[in-house]
Parts: sequence; C-alpha cells; structure tokens
Amino acid sequence: MTVLNEAPSIDDLLESVLRQTRQPDEIVIADGGSRDQTVERIRAYGDRLPIQVIAAPGTISVGRNVAIHAATGELIAVTDAGVRLAPCWLADLVAALEAGADVAAGFFLPDPRTTFEIAMGATVLPEPCDIRPERFLPSSRSIAFRRIVWERCGGYPEWLDYCEDVVFDLAFRRAGFRQVWVPSAVAYFRPRSSLRAFWLQYFRYARGDGKADLWRKRQAARYLTYGVAAPALLVAGRRVPFAWLLLVAGFLAYLRTPLRRYLRQSASLPPAERLRGLAWLPVIRVVGDLAKMAGYPAGVWWRWRHAGTNARG
Repeated sequence: MTVLNEAPSIDDLLESVLRQTRQPDEIVIADGGSRDQTVERIRAYGDRLPIQVIAAPGTISVGRNVAIHAATGELIAVTDAGVRLAPCWLADLVAALEAGADVAAGFFLPDPRTTFEIAMGATVLPEPCDIRPERFLPSSRSIAFRRIVWERCGGYPEWLDYCEDVVFDLAFRRAGFRQVWVPSAVAYFRPRSSLRAFWLQYFRYARGDGKADLWRKRQAARYLTYGVAAPALLVAGRRVPFAWLLLVAGFLAYLRTPLRRYLRQSASLPPAERLRGLAWLPVIRVVGDLAKMAGYPAGVWWRWRHAGTNARG
C-alpha cells in the first residue's frame, strides 16, 4: 500500500489487518513523504505485524511499484490507506489465486459517517448487483495478483497521477491474464464528506482519464447531454410542454440507480434526515458530471503537450 499524511485513518486500516483470518507474510508500505504522524503510527505496529516502511516520493504508481518491488512474495495483495478491510479480505483474495486465477478482483463498499456521505456513496459507488464480473475493472484498493502479472505489464504507469489502476487493469487484460471476481473481499472506505472534496476527486479522476486517453465515448455523451440535449429541451419546452416532460423523465431515469441504492442504504435514518439525504442525490450527480467535464479536457491538453514522453506515446 501507499500512504501520504494518513495519520487520522491509518490505525483503522492496520487494526483491520490484525483481524484478518489469514495474516500476511509481509506488509510493505510506501510513504510518499508524510509530514504528520503516519510513519510513526505505522511503526508502532511493528511488534504485531511484519511491516516494512519505504520512502517513495512521487505518484501513487511510483509508491505501488516501489512497494511491490521490495516485496519478496509471489502473490501480491494491494490496498490503499483510508480503508478498513473485511476480516476475510486477504484469505479470499489469496484463495482465488491459489485456485488458479492470475488476478483476484476484490470489491469496495462505502463506510459513511454522515447522511451526506450515505448519499455520496449511493450516488457514486456500485453495489455487487450492479457489477458484470466479466467487465469489472478492479480498484487497487482491493486487488491481488501474481507477481508475474505486474512484471509483464511493466508495473503501474508512473507517468499517471490518477487512474493508474485502470491503466494497469487494461494492461493485464490485453496480456491475457485470467481475472476472477471476489466480491467477498471488501475494502470499506469513507466517501468524500463535502462537495468541494468530491469535485476535486472527480476532477482529478477525469484528468487522469484524459491523460490516459480513456473513455472517449463516455465523455462525449456527457458533453452532448449537458451541452446540446438538455439546453435544446429547455428551449423547446417554451413552445412544446412535452419537451419538459422528456427532460424531467430523462433526469429521473439518470437518478434511478443512485435512488435505488440510497433507499436501501438509508433505511435506518429518521424520515427527516432521510429526506435531506435524498435531496443531495441530484446535486451530487450534477457536480460529479461537471467535475468530469472540467477535468477531462485538462488531461487531454496534458497528453497533447507530453506526446511522445509517456508510456502511451
């Protein structure tokens, strides 16, 4: 795993490692230059866990590659700071590899603390029923693979600061490695707690997509929806009321999946609080789309300026 200024959350992660039903043979943590108590907190677990901390300034890809290179095992499990792991996380990932898989794709679920975070998780994070295992691209907050997978794919792309795990996933798929989905290997992580933090997160994700030249059609559809279809229906609605109905129906359909998740995940909230969270769903959806629309061209511009100097040429 990699860490950077994770003092508030690192104990939760390491405590969840202590509770694993299968303990790791070694734990290699790459620190990107923490200026808080992260490293000290990690080393406090040295008498209970086989931890090695390595200084690895640079992108998260650099940290991942440094940590994996330093590991001695042939089976590598990867996670991130800021999560806590289900007790069976490592056992289930390793079992899939020992059964013959090259890659074990774990899952991730929200670990919300507030009503806003419940709404955030429901809007942006899939549930197991949303996943098509044959198309699932695992997050590197919950994945395991054979060392040879990492070696043949050239490791994580160090020229990327975000979306590095997607590029790594696509690389091992192109190389023909066999992936198995392991939905029980769950990493729980806390959704962003404010719109500002969420905007920055999705701006960075989309900028990474632009740098890596990913999801052109998906991004084009978003620009067409917000830049052409929605404005056209708004204008047409002045003369043709039916156009307003199309706009509203389209937006409600767009919210259908987040709404389904939210109603299930918020069942224990008081009615007034549940309604307050419900009102956040369209706001979060639109803010996320706008952040992606702002971030993607920034990434494309970076790619044009750096053509010929990164791994994708």
